[in-house]
Amino acid sequence: MRWLTLYARSRQLPLVLGLLVALAILARLGGAAGPRRSALLLAAGAIALTAGLGSPDPALDRTAALRWPLHRAAHVLLGTVLTAALLPPGLLTLRDSAGLTGLAALGAACFGRPYAWLPPFTCLAAAFLLPPAPDLATRLLTWPLLPPGATPATLTALTLAVTGTTAYALAGPRR
Repeated sequence: MRWLTLYARSRQLPLVLGLLVALAILARLGGAAGPRRSALLLAAGAIALTAGLGSPDPALDRTAALRWPLHRAAHVLLGTVLTAALLPPGLLTLRDSAGLTGLAALGAACFGRPYAWLPPFTCLAAAFLLPPAPDLATRLLTWPLLPPGATPATLTALTLAVTGTTAYALAGPRR
């Protein structure tokens, strides 16, 4: 149990959980959820998770004492589920949560923990700024705002989740 406590402290999990609880309260107090509001809350949750995608000492993330790929993948998957739990039940949020959390994990692997928030933020900003259009490129770029049954959104989110989780699990956070 001691290793779990140390892991939680090194990954700033009390801070991350506090932010997620605050977002959950905000989601419940805000009234009816539309696709924009849901995507914004899920992106905020994914951005909050980036605080725990690396430890203060990068050398600790490179040691062989633990099976880091398994721990990192579990960390991202648990973060996905916790972020999806932000919104009231009945909304299909797991797709967007998985995609945005995968983007955050990919950001940690590519840019490091301090800049891991950039990919989910940029993705959501593009989705909000681009006007809706029927062409495939626009639908792929605005995937967080598409309805639950949209195949391009599901495939995009799944691709981002698998790619981000795999990159982060294997490479860890960039120094």
